[in-house]
Amino acid sequence: MVLKDQVALVTGGGQGIGAETARLFAENGAAVFIADWDDAAARKTADAIVKSGGKADVMKVDVSKQAEAEAAVAAAVKAFGRLDILINNAGITRDTSALKMEPHQWDQVIAVNLSGVFYCARAAAAQMKEQQYGRIATASSISAFGNFGQANYSATKAGVVGLTRTLALEWARYGITVNAIMPGFIETAMTDAMPEEAKNATKARIPVGRIGQPIDIARTYLFLCSPASSFITGRVFVIDGGMSLGGG
Repeated sequence: MVLKDQVALVTGGGQGIGAETARLFAENGAAVFIADWDDAAARKTADAIVKSGGKADVMKVDVSKQAEAEAAVAAAVKAFGRLDILINNAGITRDTSALKMEPHQWDQVIAVNLSGVFYCARAAAAQMKEQQYGRIATASSISAFGNFGQANYSATKAGVVGLTRTLALEWARYGITVNAIMPGFIETAMTDAMPEEAKNATKARIPVGRIGQPIDIARTYLFLCSPASSFITGRVFVIDGGMSLGGG
């Protein structure tokens, strides 16, 4: 129970990596507040946690709106009394090649994947500063190294790296660590929609010989939010089975 009596806010916690992270944190003693634009998915994850004996609550949130990000932090504190952990997991894609990309496709991804991270982190840090303790972990991606058809997504995930390093420098004095992870190809609802041939081709590029699972990422989040990582901040961890070796 490495997170016993701690409170974690997980954005995008309704499904995939976010849901797996919320469940793992609850299993390790944390009360989990799930913020997701999909209220039904968030509620389903929370209900499963409560049914298993954990503590969870939810709120429908659009992290691209500063007021909603701040409201989510306030709601988590109201529900559980404090906030120790923020997992910035919410993200979207609007893939197309750069010359075909419409302004709204660029703006939407920037708003959720980068501005949303900043809004949530700043709101959480205000609470964590009062406590003189906090752990913030954010999802970047190996797409930050560049990926065809993802100029918008890649730009946000590279931006997360710079933001993480900067916030780590600014907030270390308050007992807050700020880190990020770069998942590789992870089996989620998004990748399930890919043709089997494409999935097999991607798998062939992964040195460990398998596609990543949400639990692989959730366990990394758990480490970064546990006492074992207290001397780690401003770091970015690539979790991709070796897929990006030599590529970034």
